[in-house]
Formats: sequence, structure tokens, C-alpha cells
Amino acid sequence: MTILKRQFIRDIVGNPIGVILPLEEYALVEEILEQHTLFLNETDKLEQMEQAAHDPLFIADLREMMSTFAETDSEWWEPTQ
Repeated sequence: MTILKRQFIRDIVGNPIGVILPLEEYALVEEILEQHTLFLNETDKLEQMEQAAHDPLFIADLREMMSTFAETDSEWWEPTQ
């Protein structure tokens, strides 16, 4: 079984700009993150989501993450027949 660890998301020059946390670590900061999102209204959130679809760095990170999790997904999801 694959064990997931904290993974940093970096920009093209190597600066950390995000992180993927295991659930245990996320639980430690969940309340702080929820308070932060209260400042964003639905319109702001939708605009950010629309921008992400056209952001080459976001798309590259998304593809890398999907590739990284492919093994874990194959271990946990039932195979299709």
C-alpha cells in the first residue's frame, strides 16, 4: 500500500506555492482554512476556478498530481469490468 506524505506544489522557479496534506495534518489546520475561505464570496471562488482552467502552471500541477496519484487510485478503487 502506498503511504501519502506532505507534497509541496512549486512554481516554475521552485518556490513552494501550495501543499497537499495527509488528512491527519489537514485536520490540524482545517479551522484556520475554513475561516480564510469565509472572506471569499461565491463570485470570487467561481472566478478563481475559471482562471485555473486556463492557467498553464495549474494545469501542469494538476497533471503531475493525477500521475502521482494514479498508483494510489488503482489500489483503492474497484477495477472496472
